[in-house]
Amino acid sequence: MIAGARLLFAHLHLSLMTSSRIDPKLVLAWQAAHSIGRGSPPPVLDRGGFRVDTHSEKETKRWVFPQLCDGLRAVADEIVAPRHYLKLCGTDEELRSALPARWQIQPINYFMLASAASADTRPLPDGYRVQVDRVGPVARASVFAPDGELAASGCAAETDEVFVYDRIETAPAHRRKGLGVAVMIALGAAKRSAATPQLLVATDEGRSLYATLGWSVLAPLAAAVIPELEPPR
Repeated sequence: MIAGARLLFAHLHLSLMTSSRIDPKLVLAWQAAHSIGRGSPPPVLDRGGFRVDTHSEKETKRWVFPQLCDGLRAVADEIVAPRHYLKLCGTDEELRSALPARWQIQPINYFMLASAASADTRPLPDGYRVQVDRVGPVARASVFAPDGELAASGCAAETDEVFVYDRIETAPAHRRKGLGVAVMIALGAAKRSAATPQLLVATDEGRSLYATLGWSVLAPLAAAVIPELEPPR
């Protein structure tokens, strides 16, 4: 695992108050692996949450808070510019209660843990093939259609603490063929340590798919952003 995240583990204090739903160390481990998978800077501890200074086209900074706290409220009061995201391991209502009106709640996601091995071993449809490529701690699985088109893909990043799945996507023309399941199984096979917890963040729609593969919800993951101002017409 990256050195910065190791130092954060060493400096987590009781003031973080482990939530009854999710351990802050697990949130940090997910955020660290997620950053590796996306090529983002490592997370840093900031007012009870974990901040990533992404500085990407769509996002300037992101905070993930294991629970509602005064630090989240302070960040929400301080930030007035768009492209800053606040995320909370909690409900939309909990997050909304801590935000000034300028913040806009985003669709709810779910923090999930693999609690059982998948029993789904269905074969790929005729003509489809799966390819797995690995560079360092990051694995990528791609499913190609008979004509060579990319039909589904996903990636995973592995650290000493966790194995994190991300960006599991199936092209619209190839859905309902079990390709998302094939991507998950292919990535899982690339996992180097059988003991490492497997984590992901799912949309409301994806939650049902992952539940069939033996995943359980640890906590809802609420998110908010200050929307971009529309240009004058």
